[in-house]
Amino acid sequence: MKFTKHISILFLLLATSIASAQVKFEAKVSKKKLGVNERLRIDFEMNKDGDNFVPPSFKDFTVVGGPNTSLMNSYTNGKKSYLKTYSYFLAPKKRGKLTIKQATIEIDGEVYKTFPVTVNVTAAVDRPNAPPGASEIASENIHLVAEVSKTDPYLNEGFTVVYKLYVSPETGVSNWREKDNPRYNDFWSQNIEIKGLNIQKGLYKGEEYRYVVLRKTVLYPQKTGKLKIEPLVLDITVEVPTGRADIFGRAIMTKVPKTVTAGSRTINVKPLPEQEKPSDFKGAVGDFSFQVTTSKTELDATESLQAKIEVSGKGNLKLFELPKLTTPSSLEVYEPEHQENVRTNLNGMQGRISDTYTIVPQYRGKYPVPPISFSYFDLKTETYKRITSDEIVINVLEGPTAAGTNSSNSTTSANPKQTVRSNTNAFAFIKTTTNWSSIRSTPFFKSTGFWSLLLLPFLAIPLAIIIRKKKDERDADVQGNRIRRADKLARKYLSEAKKHLGQKEAFYESLERALHNYLKAKLNIETSDFNKEKIEALLLERQVENDVISNFISILENCELARYTPITQVTMQNDYDKAAKTISLIDKQIK
Repeated sequence: MKFTKHISILFLLLATSIASAQVKFEAKVSKKKLGVNERLRIDFEMNKDGDNFVPPSFKDFTVVGGPNTSLMNSYTNGKKSYLKTYSYFLAPKKRGKLTIKQATIEIDGEVYKTFPVTVNVTAAVDRPNAPPGASEIASENIHLVAEVSKTDPYLNEGFTVVYKLYVSPETGVSNWREKDNPRYNDFWSQNIEIKGLNIQKGLYKGEEYRYVVLRKTVLYPQKTGKLKIEPLVLDITVEVPTGRADIFGRAIMTKVPKTVTAGSRTINVKPLPEQEKPSDFKGAVGDFSFQVTTSKTELDATESLQAKIEVSGKGNLKLFELPKLTTPSSLEVYEPEHQENVRTNLNGMQGRISDTYTIVPQYRGKYPVPPISFSYFDLKTETYKRITSDEIVINVLEGPTAAGTNSSNSTTSANPKQTVRSNTNAFAFIKTTTNWSSIRSTPFFKSTGFWSLLLLPFLAIPLAIIIRKKKDERDADVQGNRIRRADKLARKYLSEAKKHLGQKEAFYESLERALHNYLKAKLNIETSDFNKEKIEALLLERQVENDVISNFISILENCELARYTPITQVTMQNDYDKAAKTISLIDKQIK
């Protein structure tokens, strides 16, 4: 019994150690001993993403930088590793042994804490570590921020997320690319096109910065509760001053690669109130007007008219159904044609949606179209509102009558029964006579078709041998197959680039891949060998004209500038046409 108890305890300890090994959250300092005039860097690292990070108070230090967030995903031997870091730069307020207390974070519903860290602060040193490294300078001067217009919207209430990259005046950015795009689960989303990245001036934590708006997105939550917006992650090349100057007195800059993230955001979506919710409410949220109109109210039988149900205004126009049209059974009504004229900007969806019904009356008389109601939730007053249309009467002037009595009275009588008149010629459309003709069948045996099918397999044998031989020759041509695959891939990417016209990042990424794969097909070089000088030398060697080579190099440079330079504006259609023309010229000239 005692042995079994010990085994149980051992398994419990083992399970606890395995669980704790899965999640790591720890604090690391740049040094354990420093002068009172030096700076200390502390990193809080975790190997799984978490929420509600709470740093220690830092009561014995002055926070001179941070928090800066970095994110790293890597693969080693097929295994994915994840590392997220919150960094702070601290200046001690006094000498002695100072303790930085625990930080906490919530990961997968569990709260994790770091161990307290103690550092020894001595008297001031002659040469402090005050000039920080280039990486530390970059971390202090580059910030990616996600600005959310509203963190507690109602269900189906629109709000915006604007991603801004802040750069301090003494720091520069030479290029950037999106490493991980946010996925908006449980939201209807639409990105707002940004025409050119304009550099603006603004404040970040009270200090002057330059910034560019990288992305604007409109979101409409589709469920209630706490919803998570994933972070945007960028790889950036940052230019930071080295503290040295050239012979002309200009500051010498050094380039540092950095990964920055805007961090995840949590949106608390409120449910729409159940109290006084109309029975005909179908999810419309915003500020709307509603009307029901007809193209005409007087016509003859078998003529047609259009009845339009239309909602206009501001709100989730694409996310709810319009009320249905109800008509008397004597009117023939066709399925509606749905139309949307909606534009989406930072203020959300605005415009109008409509259903247009085609109605064809069959008999003479007056036919009332009952009133139709439309309900929506008004965000300004936070109450439900209902709009009801007027009754519409359709007057059919000429045509057959549906009842033995006057049709105008039949619609108002207490018992509007209709008499049905029999038609003795109702089945006149069915043919009752036939015109038969005899056919003579010939035996298939020994016919031309019979002998053709019999001899066809024997005739196909030589053709199959030739095809197999050609296939074997083609399969043996390893170099040729590789070139053909690359050539096919280049055509594929060029067609993809055409599909992405108007989408800047996707277009230039596809165009650049197409150009690279074209070179792999024609010059037999690998991607790792690509550089402008080698491309130019190889094309000259293959007797391609200098002007064509210059055009090809300029297209590659346009791809780099368009993808990485925030202030560059390009014309995608011109670059696509130029690329197609240049590839055609190289094909004609290459030897």
